[in-house]
This record gives sequence, structure tokens and C-alpha cells, in this order.
Amino acid sequence: MQKHVSRRNVMATSCALAGALTLSLTAGGTAQASDPLRYVALGDSYSAGSGVLPVDTSNLLCLRSTVNYPHVIADRTGAHLKDVTCGAAQTKDFTSSQYLGVPPQVNALSSDTDLVTLTIGGNDNGTFINAITSCGSAGLLTGGKGSPCKDKYGSSFNDEIKNSTYPALKSALRAVRAKAPNARVAVLGYPWITPEKANPSCYLKLPIAEGDVPYLRDVQAHLNAAVERASEETGATFVDFAEVSDGHDACTPLGTRWIEPVLFGTSLVPVHPNALGERRMAEHTMEVLGLK
Repeated sequence: MQKHVSRRNVMATSCALAGALTLSLTAGGTAQASDPLRYVALGDSYSAGSGVLPVDTSNLLCLRSTVNYPHVIADRTGAHLKDVTCGAAQTKDFTSSQYLGVPPQVNALSSDTDLVTLTIGGNDNGTFINAITSCGSAGLLTGGKGSPCKDKYGSSFNDEIKNSTYPALKSALRAVRAKAPNARVAVLGYPWITPEKANPSCYLKLPIAEGDVPYLRDVQAHLNAAVERASEETGATFVDFAEVSDGHDACTPLGTRWIEPVLFGTSLVPVHPNALGERRMAEHTMEVLGLK
């Protein structure tokens, strides 16, 4: 009888321990489960995915896509995203209103923000738009021969990046850090727009003279170097696309290119990332940050 009772007691105790362990694991799992990342996306049209459908109708002024790289990152990580990216944004729009009713972008940040991503700097001084339009116009006039843009503008674009864009980047990133002191800040570089060298098929998509194709690539390299330097000096993580975007420029075929060309493209906004480009930008950023 005593053995029978002991056996029952042992079984009861075992069941109780198992139940308690299960409850403990369940409670512990719940308690230890990480809350979703509080993620804020800042930046310009490369961050906003301007030209990529579908468009976020909550703010048509910013021409923001619902499948831009911030949304891809949030969808894949389960992060809680606050997206204030805006097409045509400059560094100054981090701390001042870009449009009526559009607050400064850093207003979206707080001490509770866990993650910040951004792409910025290309619109300062009109670097991208001026270089592309000026070199495109010059290329059309020469039928794609020579280097008329380089001959006319020389180092002026790079000088503007060094003397104006770089300090503005540092100032903007310091403002981000001040508003989100506990966040991990990832600053994305710009994927390649042009190849290293010109080719005949490239001119049909980007009407830039053969000698100006490497010239524009050098301007972009200077911009990315300024973004990288400003990132490092303000404690941010720079996400470099120099290697991974090589061979995916605007002159490559649809399905390969990340950036849409000026002519015969598929995007509403040329010389900007397409849906594939936004997705690849998200994936490389996640890889660099170790996000899953």
C-alpha cells in the first residue's frame, strides 16, 4: 500500500513539476520575447522609393512607396515602422519642414527609437539632378562623343560635395543622434547609377557622352565617400553599396538593374531605384546590421 501511495505521489509530483516547467517556459518565453523594433525611416527619394508603385496615399507630396526598403525591412523583421521618408528631401529637411504640413523628419525620433535608416545628401546642392541633367544635355549635343560635361564642370560637383554636402551631412546626423540617442543608425550609400565605362546600349538609356560616364561615376563615388565619412564621425553604421550594386546600374537590362534609366525605363521617376533595387537595398542593409 505504501509503495502504491509513493508511486502515486511520485507521479503526481512529476506531473506538477512538468506543469510548472511548462508554465515557467511559457511565461519565460513571453517575458523574454523581444518587443518589435521601434524603427524610424528617414531620408530622400531613394529611401522613399519614389516612382515605385504602389504609392503611399497618406502623403502624396513625398511620393513614398509602400514597398520601399524601409517597408521591406519592417515586413521581414516584424519591426514597428514609422516612415517619414520624402522625395526630394535634403539634409536641411531633417530639422526644418520640407513642405507645409510636413514636419522636420527628426521629429519622428525619440529616446525610445531602436533603429533608424536613411539615405540623404544626393539632393543637397542639386548634386544628382544637376549632374545628370547637365551631362545628359551635353551628351545629346555631342551625340555621345567626348566628355563635354567634365570639360565644362570639372571638379565643381566634387567641390560642392566636399565643402557643402559633407558638413551638412554631419550636422543632420548629429541631429538624428540627439533625438534618438539609443538607436542604431544605418546610413545607406547610393547604388551605382552608371557603369564604369560607356557602351553603345547605355547611351540609348542614359544619353551621356562616353567620357562623362566615368566622370559621373566618380562624382557619385565622392558623394558616397562623404556620406561614409560623416557616418563614421557621428557613430552611425555606413551601408556600402559599391560592391553589391556593381553590374546593376541603369544601363543593365530590366530584371538586373536596380536603378531605372532616363529613357525606356519602367518607373515614374527615372534615375531612381525600382522595386528590385529597393528590395536589394533592404536585404543588404539587413545583412550589414545582422537583422533577420
